Amino acid sequence: MSTRTAAALVTLVALALPALSACDASPAMRSAGETGPTGAAPGATPRTGAPDDPADLDVAENPTRADSVYPEVGDPLVDALHYDLDLTWAPGDDLLTARETLTFRATADAQRIPLDFSDTFDVRTVEVDGAATGYTLDGHDLTIDSAVVADRTYEVVLAYAGTPRAAEAPTSRSDFDDGVGWIVGEDHETWTLQEPYGAFTWYAVNDHPSDKALYDFTLTTDAPWTGVANGENTSSSVSGGLRTTTWHLAEPAASYLVTVAFDDFQVTEMSSPSGVPIQIWAPADGDPTPGETGYAPQAMAWLEARLGPYPFDTFGIVINAGESGMETQTMVTLGDTPYATSAAVVIHELAHQWYGDTVTPADWSDVWMNEGMAMYLQGTWEAQQEGISVAEKLDSWADAEAADRADAGPPGDYDPDDFGSGNIYYGPALMWHELREMVGQRRFARMLRDWPADQENDTADREEYLGWIEEETGEELDDFFDAWLLSPTTPERDGSGGPGLAA
Repeated sequence: MSTRTAAALVTLVALALPALSACDASPAMRSAGETGPTGAAPGATPRTGAPDDPADLDVAENPTRADSVYPEVGDPLVDALHYDLDLTWAPGDDLLTARETLTFRATADAQRIPLDFSDTFDVRTVEVDGAATGYTLDGHDLTIDSAVVADRTYEVVLAYAGTPRAAEAPTSRSDFDDGVGWIVGEDHETWTLQEPYGAFTWYAVNDHPSDKALYDFTLTTDAPWTGVANGENTSSSVSGGLRTTTWHLAEPAASYLVTVAFDDFQVTEMSSPSGVPIQIWAPADGDPTPGETGYAPQAMAWLEARLGPYPFDTFGIVINAGESGMETQTMVTLGDTPYATSAAVVIHELAHQWYGDTVTPADWSDVWMNEGMAMYLQGTWEAQQEGISVAEKLDSWADAEAADRADAGPPGDYDPDDFGSGNIYYGPALMWHELREMVGQRRFARMLRDWPADQENDTADREEYLGWIEEETGEELDDFFDAWLLSPTTPERDGSGGPGLAA
């Protein structure tokens, strides 16, 4: 998630970006309304539903937990393994009609199945392993009347319809004024933003970052509109005035990292220097690569040089009418504003694919694990663009960090009503630079690459991450991390500069 604090905006004004339009592969642009698959190989076979081999779901097994910051969302009884979401959006009526199939593992014996789901919907049928069953739906709590046994796998099928309603965001940030979850724009186009929660506003889900699952999507809407989601676009077809696209996400994702958007899109196809397919999905009546989103191939090359190979098969950006940026897995969601579509935000959200997406915090108290590193990498990139040292760049953030920490709390113990404030971005970014100065660039750079590789498709909490860093660096760092993550005031800084993260 990008930050919209004053310090970030001042930073962006100062950027001098060289040759942002030069891509390593010439972009191919076309309307998403053209006949044939959009972003899919000709004749591609749709891939939807749960994998044929149950062993394929093993990658999505997680040690789920109750959250320490937002305990009212998510339930550790459910370990979601696969969501198959068949969604039809009728923009003329703002109506979402859906059939969802959830495959999950029960983590304990229980008499009922708890899920997060909005009571704005009319639930038409609920089945568990093919048998119809009763349920209650109250607020955002769906309780299904079916007993489960620990370590057994179950399949829940729901049919429902209604007009989605975004949930109130636990933040004072202005770019979340529309709320979190499913958002409907002025022209009835839709997009989703759901950090720290909000997926429950459009499908039944265990809405917690500790529970990563595989996803398949079948998205239908009035042509020439198109549905866009995470992963690979495996097919696109038009019949009876409706366009249906299918999407397959091959690696498990947390629910806050899932995205679905419906609009009249055009798509620009690129590839990174390392060969990763890249797509930019933008409204058909505007710039095909809004702002500096065309910098995505170079951004990926810059990050791969520091973090190792991109951890997924595809990358994309989907543009919406909002103001925020979100690191939705493999398909970043950006508002169509100069800030959200800047090269700095592209770097930031792409960095999250390593820090936040392939390795995800197991509890919302540790969102600093994602945002601090993405901010540090963004600052390193900005320093290079400006021809200054990383220390100088971080010096320019220090005063704002102290104010953010005083206002919203320390990054590791923030105010739950101020989610996404600058305290989880700038303090940890300063911390990472101090650690780099302490352990040396060689050890720091190795640590930076090894963590997402070691934890691929996994979740981690603070104790696990910090213990890993101590083992990796050979340093005893308890006092260092306590000061940076839990102190109400900014620790004294000793770092003196240097060139930053060289390739």
